[in-house]
Amino acid sequence: MGVPLTSDSFRVLKATYYRNALDMMEIYNHEAAMNGLKFDQHVEEAAVEMFTQSILDAGQSFIERPNEKPFIPSWSRVQSAFPDILQRIYQAVEDDNEGDV
Repeated sequence: MGVPLTSDSFRVLKATYYRNALDMMEIYNHEAAMNGLKFDQHVEEAAVEMFTQSILDAGQSFIERPNEKPFIPSWSRVQSAFPDILQRIYQAVEDDNEGDV
């Protein structure tokens, strides 16, 4: 769409994501408390900080090599390498959900 992407663009994206993520975490924390659920704010903040750093890293990588396409395999290629991958992902989610209650 003709929008130039600069290092400043990625810093703004990072700051916007970080502020929105912190606001949403506060909302989810209150909702969990009202519903008697656990909310591990430390773990959530760590995930937000990791993703925030990933935005900056991806932006820096893009700025250094703007014409390079990242290698992201298709799901059919992943399934070819790991035929049971969808079942493994499903089971991981189920196992994770059992630990949340």
